[in-house]
Amino acid sequence: MNSAPTRVVVVGAGLGGLALARVLQLHGRSVTVFESEASNGARPQGGSLDIHAATGQAALRAAGLLDRFRALARPNAQEWRVLDPVTATAVPFPGPVHDDDSPEIDRGQLRGLFLESLAEGSVRWGRTVTGATPLGDGTWRLLLDDGTSEDADLVVGADGAWSRIRPALSDATPSYTGVTFIETGFDDCDTRHPALARMVGNGTLLAAADSKALLAQRNSNGHLRVYIAFRAPQDWRTAAGLELHDTAAVRAHLLKMFDGWDESLLYLLRHHDGGFVDRPVFVLPVPHTWDHVPGITLLGDAAHLMPPVGLGANLAMLDGTDLAHALVTESSIDDAVRAYESRMLPRSAQAAEDCAKALDSLIPPTDS
Repeated sequence: MNSAPTRVVVVGAGLGGLALARVLQLHGRSVTVFESEASNGARPQGGSLDIHAATGQAALRAAGLLDRFRALARPNAQEWRVLDPVTATAVPFPGPVHDDDSPEIDRGQLRGLFLESLAEGSVRWGRTVTGATPLGDGTWRLLLDDGTSEDADLVVGADGAWSRIRPALSDATPSYTGVTFIETGFDDCDTRHPALARMVGNGTLLAAADSKALLAQRNSNGHLRVYIAFRAPQDWRTAAGLELHDTAAVRAHLLKMFDGWDESLLYLLRHHDGGFVDRPVFVLPVPHTWDHVPGITLLGDAAHLMPPVGLGANLAMLDGTDLAHALVTESSIDDAVRAYESRMLPRSAQAAEDCAKALDSLIPPTDS
């Protein structure tokens, strides 16, 4: 690409958007990231991620951050323990087997690596983009909730499941899969809950049967993140007369749902710290494609929202680095975006199919 200044604006400071910004800056290119959160620490960033060699680690290598990732990552956390729900005895792991080099890292730690690597001021915190409108010459105007706007030669929607940029390219909206994950957790697990810590081991514990599952996932600093997964209508709490803040009532409902499971597993429901967070699983259509539009594109969940079974974050980072590479090697922005989309769209469609099958394997449809 020629060396004329290019106004690249990324909407969303998630892993994919930050990977794009990092690689562009490594090549001396200017980029601005708009993020609605007030700061990096404004909210928890989620659980642990297994970073795959061919995708997430390839992106980190392109970003010059692989060594720093390795220093923080937990290789022993790749371990899976699968227990029979009734007896709590070990059974074979039923899910897909990733490559042997997929160390775990907390999402917040990984995001921090990218943020620390960017030039000061690259991320504009507390700036909420409400939409984008074309200016007629291949450039775009971003509209912000404070009434201001920002013009760009390239807008990249990296703003997640409920992207405000996606409608400029696609009419698709996320749909509910029928699966809900309820999140809770344990602090200082090794000291305060040693028997549970031993049962979980170094990585992730899984028990699944009858279209429901319990998962316990090691995070850093002694935290254990717990997910209670099941199939239910999206309004299951309303139908059950539950308010999420009524932790005791939600716990009683879940214990009834998992009645008959081994007490060592039900410990995850009885003794967790804090309340519950409802995380219904939404996805975009598969394949999700769009006709190329000059000056605008998508990456990560904004482009290919899929079930959370280990591929989404890896693909988002690879999206970001692939787009950055295209922008610094192709002769024009339009050529770069076309080259990127020609790689990303078929790759993400296959991954989304694989993730849907994995979710159905873990939490089978009740009519199957």
